[in-house]
Amino acid sequence: EEVYEIMAHIPKGKVVTFGEIATLMGQPQKSAHVACAMKGAFERGLPCHRVVFSDGRLVPNWPEQVDLLKAEGVIIKKNGKVDMKQSAWRPLETI
Repeated sequence: EEVYEIMAHIPKGKVVTFGEIATLMGQPQKSAHVACAMKGAFERGLPCHRVVFSDGRLVPNWPEQVDLLKAEGVIIKKNGKVDMKQSAWRPLETI
């Protein structure tokens, strides 16, 4: 539930990493737990497309993710990764 609560607050046009969500939960070693929660997030209508890997890689085998992110103005580089300098939501920097 905590993963979903955090995910619900990711601003439109921004992305956050699996690891950052885990850290916000106080469990920085649990990024795999966050990844497992992705299926449930999609079913709940949460913006799970805004969660990416730390290097900006998108979720494998989910081609719609790039279109959803681009529609929100997220910058995707030529290599297919999110431009983390431009599009990352950094909630940990405000804590």
